[in-house]
Amino acid sequence: MSTEDIVIVGGGYVGLYTALRLQKKLRTELRRGDVAITVIDPQSYMTYQPFLPEAAAGNLEPRHVVAPLRKVLRRCRILNGHVTSIDHARRRVAFRPEGGGESREIPYGRLVVAAGSISRTLPIPGLAECGIGFKTVGEAIYLRNHVLRQLDTAASIGDEKARSRALTFVFVGAGFAGVEALGELEDMARDACKWYPGIDPGDMRWMMVEATDRILPEVGPEMGRWTAEALRRRGIEVRLETLLKSAENQHIVLSDGEEFDAGTLVWTAGVKAHPVVRESDLPIDDKGRVKATAELTVEGLTGVYAAGDNAAVPDLTDAGDYCAPNAQHAVRQAKRLADNIVADLRGKARKPYVHRYVGSVAGLGLHKGVANVYGIKLKGLLAWFMHRTYHLSRMPTINRKMRVTADWTLALFFRREIVSLGELQRPRQEFEQAAGRRRADH
Repeated sequence: MSTEDIVIVGGGYVGLYTALRLQKKLRTELRRGDVAITVIDPQSYMTYQPFLPEAAAGNLEPRHVVAPLRKVLRRCRILNGHVTSIDHARRRVAFRPEGGGESREIPYGRLVVAAGSISRTLPIPGLAECGIGFKTVGEAIYLRNHVLRQLDTAASIGDEKARSRALTFVFVGAGFAGVEALGELEDMARDACKWYPGIDPGDMRWMMVEATDRILPEVGPEMGRWTAEALRRRGIEVRLETLLKSAENQHIVLSDGEEFDAGTLVWTAGVKAHPVVRESDLPIDDKGRVKATAELTVEGLTGVYAAGDNAAVPDLTDAGDYCAPNAQHAVRQAKRLADNIVADLRGKARKPYVHRYVGSVAGLGLHKGVANVYGIKLKGLLAWFMHRTYHLSRMPTINRKMRVTADWTLALFFRREIVSLGELQRPRQEFEQAAGRRRADH
């Protein structure tokens, strides 16, 4: 009997949870060699993105918000690199290894397209040079170090204009990523001011810029308005129906006419499907997403499945619409997708993806949160506790759950660290300076 090769493109929510369920459901087939599962991703780990704000604020150890693919998916083959194109007519994906090496083609019998999304940027002058996203653990670590470094700078210089620039932080995009990142980092910086005698929390300027007329649309209009007011009570400026027009040389220009300098610009204004889906012969919609059916197969094709941010999955609870690109859908879709692959392999009927809306929770800093769960609206400490509890339950593996819990427990007894490890972003700087001095001496 020939081996059924299942190739999963992407090791994020959909990729990891699909592979995890497949290796459980197909344990016998994997042991006999009837099925082989390959997961392809540039990283060797899956990042649990809802915990990125807490990692950036120092509440969680960054290594504890990721799940190592090789450790979790022990019955799968893991390839680290990029899928550069998909040729379903030949049932091949083009693979380029991470860090170099020759590209090659990998054949498949069944393909899962779970490449996820990338940040959706706009052609705004200066954005590419000054902006930083908030989708990866690397960006979260960088942003934490950067914010603390800005406080170090402000405490060490006498130029008032440069000091004001260092203490100005702008976040563009008021979805979950933007609001939670802003809330956690502002809370961390406010706490850190205790160790900077020359900096008062009121010296800092934190701003949220949003193009629409409300923030956190997922929690509903009422809770969105409450969140905006809660942020304003903390001294955070919330600019609705406002666009970023320019950011050249760290000079921010807004559509309402205001201009100022800012040492920090964080861009969280939406995502778009991973561009690899365009480098394929799969059907895609006008937003660059793979056209999927409610059964999470690709329209008109056999042996191809898609879910998550890179797929247009019909929302059967809201006819005519599609599932939102969020973690709640991705985790649930992965379960149904894996079960449908198993059904296909065993000659059984597939089932459609139908979800029941649970609600949304968001953290706004230590002991601060907002939630709308099953129509019950919560705010403050209780919402923050629910936010932590829900996401802890979604974190893969007992190992990671225990490590996150341990971090939170230790935080009850010890203050947050306020050290900026800027060398993590510039590890060769001191060596290069030493080498340069040696050349100068000779």
